[in-house]
Amino acid sequence: MQQLEFFDIPSPCIGVCQSGKTGYCLGCYRSRDERLYWHQLDAEVKRRIIKACNRRKRKAELAAQPKNEQAEMQQRRLFLGGEE
Repeated sequence: MQQLEFFDIPSPCIGVCQSGKTGYCLGCYRSRDERLYWHQLDAEVKRRIIKACNRRKRKAELAAQPKNEQAEMQQRRLFLGGEE
């Protein structure tokens, strides 16, 4: 059963609007199609996209860190039960 939505889920756009080398926006981490069709998507799809954007952002932040910090962050996430 689909939950009733009283408020639209806002766009995660932060106004950066530049595509990175992976093809995702460097500001919100959405793909071109996700940005283009945002207003046509239903709330459940928007929620899934936001979760995917959060994963993409964590992955990009992890890749930008030095290797020793990456291992420490992964261990901390495992210990604290972080979402993957």
